[in-house]
Amino acid sequence: MTTLASSPVRRTEPRTTRAGGAERSNASSYTALAQRIKAEGLLERRHGWYALRGAGLALLLGIGIAMLALLGRTWWQLLVAVYFAFVFTQIAYLAHDSAHKQIFASGPRGEVVSRVISNLFVGLSYGWWMNKHTRHHANPNTIGKDLDVLPGAVVFVPDDMASRHGLTRWLTARQGYYFIPILLLAGIDLHLSALKAIAGPEPLQHRGQEGALIAVRLLGFSALVLLLLGPGIGTVFMAVQLAFFGLYMGGTFAPNHTGMRLIGHGQKVDYLRRQVLTSRNISGGWLAATLMGGLNYQIEHHLFPNMPSINLKRTRVIVRGYCADLGVDYEEHTFFGAWRIVLRYLHRVGVRHADPFDCPAALAFRTA
Repeated sequence: MTTLASSPVRRTEPRTTRAGGAERSNASSYTALAQRIKAEGLLERRHGWYALRGAGLALLLGIGIAMLALLGRTWWQLLVAVYFAFVFTQIAYLAHDSAHKQIFASGPRGEVVSRVISNLFVGLSYGWWMNKHTRHHANPNTIGKDLDVLPGAVVFVPDDMASRHGLTRWLTARQGYYFIPILLLAGIDLHLSALKAIAGPEPLQHRGQEGALIAVRLLGFSALVLLLLGPGIGTVFMAVQLAFFGLYMGGTFAPNHTGMRLIGHGQKVDYLRRQVLTSRNISGGWLAATLMGGLNYQIEHHLFPNMPSINLKRTRVIVRGYCADLGVDYEEHTFFGAWRIVLRYLHRVGVRHADPFDCPAALAFRTA
């Protein structure tokens, strides 16, 4: 099993698996950090900021609808399709913040807002996403617990390659090459997963509400596009919008954890190290923060998931210094630097079992 100690990213044994006093010391290290963050006022709600952000997104959505209606049946509308992919993703970030109680301290209020935004404006099931995302935050990159590292079209855990045979094994060995192209289908997959959750047998709160809201979004928007642009341009418009929506969403989330340490099922790791060692920040200042909805500060977001995203930048300075004092690795790269690591990692996972001359010991000590 690939674990924190044997991950191909970096072989580092965290000071979290010792018993007794070491475990208590590691647990208290997060408590001390949390107290400092709270004292700085960084967990306080930023209602004015979110009101401004929501109004800005409403304006951007209105501009998109106006362009869709006024430009007419022209292939220039494909640029509008890309624009909608950007706006829908930005709205998804807002829904994400609301789901994490970053906007409202009240859980029920944030849930209602997030459910409406997710289903009605983005076309994603809040209930389905929340179940998946909550498990991810509790156990990031943990084998058997984090649904985001389960094998699918892509294998994230090296040991999962052993179960692949024939064509799927051949394809997975080349996943580093097709990972970015396959993200073009991620938007469709997200919508289909939402519909399956709503129509499926698994328990889902407010199933009827989510079904009605998501139907208005998916059917209503598609109908509007086809009505205004006709079946030819309209169909291509929808394909482009879905492709870039998936690429944008995947481009935001994949660099955050892919290629970082994996935690073995049942391995004990304290909260601070579990979140920091499995997460990666993306540098780039205000531009990266804007384009990624604040999720470029992934380490800080995982440590304090209910912190307003606008406060993550200030928190980064404190957390980075704190980790340096503790001797805990804090990983941050540029956007393209992070993507190079992601693709190299996925390629190495794919070919690890395909090459009989690869040395397992060398793989364990390689760096990304």
